[in-house]
Amino acid sequence: MIVFDVPMRVSFSTGCRVRKSPKMKFFTIFPIFFVFGIGSLAEDIKTEEGVLVLNKGNFQQAIKDNEFILVEFYAPWCGHCKALAPEYEKAAQTLDEKKSAIKLAKVDATEEQELAEQFGVRGYPTLKFFRNGSPIDYNAARQAADIVNWLLKKTGPPATSLTSVDEAKNFIEDANVVVVGFFKDQSSDLAKIFLDIASGIDDIPFGISDNDDVISNYETKDGSIVLFKKFDEGQVTYEGDNSESNVKKFIQTNSLPLLVEFNHETAQKIFGGEIKSHLLLLLNKNDESYEKVTEAARSVAKPFRDQVLFVTIDTNEEDHQRILEFFGVKQEEIPAVRLIKLEEDMAKYKPENNDLSAENLKEFVQNFLDGKLKQHLLSQDVPEDWDKEPVKVLVATNFDSVALDRNKNVLVEFYAPWCGHCKQLAPIYDKVAEHFKDTEDVVIAKIDSTANELETIKITSFPTLKLFKKDTNEIVDYDGPRNFEGLTKFVESGGEDKFKGDEDEEGGENAKDEL
Repeated sequence: MIVFDVPMRVSFSTGCRVRKSPKMKFFTIFPIFFVFGIGSLAEDIKTEEGVLVLNKGNFQQAIKDNEFILVEFYAPWCGHCKALAPEYEKAAQTLDEKKSAIKLAKVDATEEQELAEQFGVRGYPTLKFFRNGSPIDYNAARQAADIVNWLLKKTGPPATSLTSVDEAKNFIEDANVVVVGFFKDQSSDLAKIFLDIASGIDDIPFGISDNDDVISNYETKDGSIVLFKKFDEGQVTYEGDNSESNVKKFIQTNSLPLLVEFNHETAQKIFGGEIKSHLLLLLNKNDESYEKVTEAARSVAKPFRDQVLFVTIDTNEEDHQRILEFFGVKQEEIPAVRLIKLEEDMAKYKPENNDLSAENLKEFVQNFLDGKLKQHLLSQDVPEDWDKEPVKVLVATNFDSVALDRNKNVLVEFYAPWCGHCKQLAPIYDKVAEHFKDTEDVVIAKIDSTANELETIKITSFPTLKLFKKDTNEIVDYDGPRNFEGLTKFVESGGEDKFKGDEDEEGGENAKDEL
């Protein structure tokens, strides 16, 4: 599932949560030799579509026998694991064709729970890369080409040496995006910067050449950095100064299309890139307006590409419904456009009208860059019966008048309608409100934070509980146990009793759902 938690502090989760078994915790207290078995004989390792199938009996042997091995911990019921499977198998076959020593393997973590616990598996799929037995997390995209590129980068030189025109042609043809440095003096300042950047970007192949024929064939010059791609303008040459940050930004910006489609594979590149301001086109891909709007956006995107990333989101996808909730957009309002600024607490901006012509899109983005737009905050209408029940219902427009009443201690639950932990808390919270309903200087309230936004309070997980103290309006976060006793003591003490229970396991009584 996608959890609108990401990088937009929106996390677009690309995995499924672990379903814990009681025995998983039991095994964590034992040393590794108990986990894997003392003196057990290694089992034969079978393969499926080029992928090694590992379990407790053969895991150690596989790690020992292979200098480089990528291991996927998966669950058979996990949708993201099913989506990864064909790409993972294709990556294994590609590496085999290249006669690479790198192996790909998989572990059914629901069957091999001790192995999963030993390596800190908390969601599916989890991928760990072992180099001489030492694991690191795999954190790149999950297409076959991305997996192969990441592994080759981790096990080889940062940039492939291209010594002939044929080598260069094959290298450039082999991937959607490649970067080539043409340096006769590979000890020059820009060449060193190029190689440093190449070693840090795992999902793009880098090549380097000092060959005169190669330089001449691509009609470039010594000291050039050229990005080749199978979309948009085909290739682009870096024309900036010898600044590592500028070269890196050039590569990351130009390696994406002018109009990027948001999905599981592009999410990390979108939200983890250098461009932190995004124009999000919320579109139904099956609607007749899709082509018209995307063409309009593509026609104006290029002048802004160093400052604003243009992204399309297919609102017809079930996984993307939470994105609509985040922006307060209803299906009947599609197509729609929003701007978001990641580095400023996820500030959102909305155009004055929903005209998605090229002219209006250009004006919207330019006004944003010129600082002429006011941040858009979501708010529901105040319900007529908002104060009828013991738990008072707040929205953005009545929040200050209730929560910041200096004559009262006001406990506010910031919740999401879809949050399972909020639903578990609801009957307890109702009981707390009933307890205080006749106490004149106490208010128990709640606010749907997916539909209401506050300028000064940013919520990143649900449920979040805050006490607004009378007299001072000081805000005290509640981190104690979510039970009747803990909450009532907290309110009665004016936020002074901040007892914290034991640290919770994932899914425990104090667990939260990320935004």
